[in-house]
Order: sequence, then C-alpha cells, then structure tokens
Amino acid sequence: MKKLILSCFILSLAGLQGCKNDEKQKESEAANAEAEKVVSTQCYKAIYEDDTIDLKLNTLKNGKIRGNMSMKVSGAAERIGEIKGEFHGDTLFADYTFTEGTDKKAFKNPMAFLKKEKQLILGNGTMQTTMGVTYLVKDKPIDFELVKYKFDSVDCVGN
Repeated sequence: MKKLILSCFILSLAGLQGCKNDEKQKESEAANAEAEKVVSTQCYKAIYEDDTIDLKLNTLKNGKIRGNMSMKVSGAAERIGEIKGEFHGDTLFADYTFTEGTDKKAFKNPMAFLKKEKQLILGNGTMQTTMGVTYLVKDKPIDFELVKYKFDSVDCVGN
C-alpha cells in the first residue's frame, strides 16, 4: 500500500512539473511575441542612375530592426528580400536575405547603414566569407563617403 501511495505521489509530482514547464514555455513565447511587436515603421528610397532601392524598416519593441528591401539594379533581375538587424549607435548592421534565379537559391549579405538625420547611407565595407557565412570584417573601416546609395526618408505606401 505504501508503494502504491508513493508511486501515485511521484506521478503527480511529475505531472505538476510538466505543467510548470508548459507555463514557463508559454510565458517565454508571450514575452518573445511582445518583444517582436512593431513600434514604428520607416520607409526609404535610394536612386542612383538607373538603380532604385526601396527599403521598409520596422523597429520592434526589443530594439531590433526587421523589414523588406527591393533592389532594382540596372542589368539584373529585381531582388526582393528581408532585412534583419539592429542599431549600434548611429549605424544599422543588418543581413539582407533574398532568393535569386530559377532555382530560388538563397543569399544572405551583410550591410551597414549610417543614419544621418533623415537619411540612411549604405556603406562599403570589406567582406569575408568563412564556412559559407559572409560578414563585414570588424577591423576594417566601413566607407560611408564614396557610396552609390543614399536613402531618403519617404512615406510608406501600402501599409
């Protein structure tokens, strides 16, 4: 009889522990969802010769940036993809992920944008690829002066 009571007690403790884990997981998911809420949206456009780039950035409650970018570069197919990153001071460091070609191969490019008043300037930096991951080299400066693309703030269309 004692073994039966002890077994029931252990099983009930295990069940309660499972419920606590579910509650913690739900709380964690709720906190993540709250952090992912959009607090502001800003749109930008850069035009250089025949090239046009449209950029929409959503600032999330947790401070991270998510958005979309459409690149129409002369002589190339339009690239539409997602941009994710965060600001470090006045510089947005982000990854631009897009698919290209008939096989829909995915590419991920690092980018750095300097925020100057109502403008974002796409910098030129030294990139390196290690084990299939491309990144901006930390010890090399990013040039924000001799650049093609300067994004001006524009009204967002189609929100």
